Amino acid sequence: MEAGGYIWHTTGSGKTLTSFKTAQLVSKLPYVDKVLFVVDRKDLDYQTMREYDKFEKGAANSNTSTAILKRQLENANARIIITTIQKLDRFIDRNKGHTIFDGHIVLIFDECHRSQFGEMHAAITKSFKKYHLFGFTGTPIFAVNASSGGRPDFKTTAQAFGDKLHTYTIVNAIADKNVLPFRVDYISTVREDEDIEDKKVRDIDREAVLAAPERLANIVGYIIEHFNQKTKRNDKFFTHSVTRNIKEIVTAKDMSNVDRIMEKIRLSGFNSIFAVSSIDAAKKYYTEFQKQLTEAPTDKKLKIAIIYSFGVNEEELDGVIDENSEDTSGLDKSSRDFLESAIKDYNAMFGTSYDTSSDKFQNYYKDVSERVKNREVDILLVVNMFLTGFDATTLNTLWVDKNLRLHGLLQAFSRTNRILNSVKTFGNIVCFRNLEQATNESIALFGDKEASGLVLLKSYGEYYNGYKDGDKEIRGYKSLIEELVAKFPVGEQIIGEQNQKDFIRLYGAILRVRNILVTFDEFSGNEILTERDIQDYHSAYIDIYNEFRKTGDGEKENINDDIVFEMELIKQIEINIDYILGLVKQYHEDHIKNRELLIDINKAIDSSVELRNKKDLINQFIASLDIHSVVDEDWQKYVEKKKVEELEEIIKHENLDHDETYKFVRNAFRNGSVATTGTALAKVLPPVSRFSPGGERSKKRESVLDKLIRFFERFFDISGGKI
Repeated sequence: MEAGGYIWHTTGSGKTLTSFKTAQLVSKLPYVDKVLFVVDRKDLDYQTMREYDKFEKGAANSNTSTAILKRQLENANARIIITTIQKLDRFIDRNKGHTIFDGHIVLIFDECHRSQFGEMHAAITKSFKKYHLFGFTGTPIFAVNASSGGRPDFKTTAQAFGDKLHTYTIVNAIADKNVLPFRVDYISTVREDEDIEDKKVRDIDREAVLAAPERLANIVGYIIEHFNQKTKRNDKFFTHSVTRNIKEIVTAKDMSNVDRIMEKIRLSGFNSIFAVSSIDAAKKYYTEFQKQLTEAPTDKKLKIAIIYSFGVNEEELDGVIDENSEDTSGLDKSSRDFLESAIKDYNAMFGTSYDTSSDKFQNYYKDVSERVKNREVDILLVVNMFLTGFDATTLNTLWVDKNLRLHGLLQAFSRTNRILNSVKTFGNIVCFRNLEQATNESIALFGDKEASGLVLLKSYGEYYNGYKDGDKEIRGYKSLIEELVAKFPVGEQIIGEQNQKDFIRLYGAILRVRNILVTFDEFSGNEILTERDIQDYHSAYIDIYNEFRKTGDGEKENINDDIVFEMELIKQIEINIDYILGLVKQYHEDHIKNRELLIDINKAIDSSVELRNKKDLINQFIASLDIHSVVDEDWQKYVEKKKVEELEEIIKHENLDHDETYKFVRNAFRNGSVATTGTALAKVLPPVSRFSPGGERSKKRESVLDKLIRFFERFFDISGGKI
């Protein structure tokens, strides 16, 4: 080895981009023949390829077999090659004396896992004669967290890769707002001490207690009951892609086609991973979830998936077996049969056809990965898989019933802290074991001794009552609400620009702290404001937002230099049409005489950004009700009728092409958004005379597009998506 070393770049803070730029720059050096980017999980082959493709189309070559890797290594034009360590090891074993071993090779390891410290790593470094070796890691292996097994000369990251070249810890990343801090809940589940440092005999007794059916049932019940709260599942404010044809994705060779495979729909909230201690525990938990979910009410229904594979039996020091093995052949018959049955449940849920055979299980692994990223799976039940190297911005919660320590703990926690939007302000960790000491030790090792104040969120009491940050006094929720009620009483109009700005700043601060507090169990019953109060304040906030938009750039939420509107947080507490229809049903059941309910309905609509443009629709529907009405059925018929009427009116008024307009709108409803680019809109527009002024067609285009967007926003959330 000529030179090398490792880069400590904390998980989730841009390792892939940094490694890509490194590979890109190195590949342009005239004396370097190849750059090999080495990963240790098959799904990262695909994941890294997509990431690389974002930075520069066609910049790197991936491979699906050792034969393809061989061809790429022999191809002078393939300068950057992405491969797994397993494929590279097989190539070395089958191609002794190959000319590539005499070339100048740079090997960049995406994540310096322990799986790269053993015989495979030794074979790779022994075969290449002239090479540079660089490793990237978010959690280095030091002597204190090194494995007890394996080769004594390859126990730590420094032994395997050389000196540390650069450090960017989780403390740096949180301070720079590249990743989120964590909020950790410790939910006590047994009365006895759950200290993970117990002696072996106590461990056996404690594990028996922890595996008790009553305890598992209570934990499943807690998760189902608190899932919406922890993941903000009922939020309605952003759009995700969902998988249209997963078979194309899991076998995709050309990543440029992936966007074509994805279909946009609106989904709410975030999702989660549940890490458990063993395959046996995973089987018991999955069975208990299936049992309890059959009896759960509609708003508590969840999509559960499970995945595990064969791994070494010894539990590592950190609680995580490092490699995401995709080998099911070593599973005992009971575990494999159970997994086969669970995959059948998954197939029924998503219309797929996977099983535990080698190739199909690998594709199941990729399918699960995509559906978790697209928030199509609510809870992914795992033992070791997906706890390292898996990135999903939509994932905000990790449920833990497993002993984790040191780098394994931080790696697992870090599945939750990818930045998505202003609603996702922290990674949510819910521990059913006492991991407090282990958490503090891990943060001290990979941050510093003072890191916990930045890496972990404050307590419920501090957010509710306020706290000191050095000499600075940070006000709590209670104090902010008291000022709000005193300065801006509920229902009173806020007059004057300065008063409006003061209200926006104060209510924005309340929204931000409330966004954190709602995930604490203790906050329930201590909101101070009633539901109607919140609706009134929301309504005032939206009124002022709309007023400021008239004078500012309508696309920006930062309307001017000194006012920032927290519209994502406002939409997070969004009233949906189901809630309104529930009130309408009550009104109908009260024989259309309860005027107080009508006030409630209109207050709720006014407090919603998304329902305001439907207010006249809803009120016209209410006015049409009679004693024979069936609210749900009649609402759908009414909406479908109004949708066609209003689209026909737009077509007539703007003289649009009838068939192309319907086609355009159908595509918008299918994709979850209106296409503002491309040729589709041009086909909708009426022909314009060549003698018309140059800007007329452009004005017509903008006018029609505006009307179609308003139409889409008015009907997309409340109709079946067909027209």
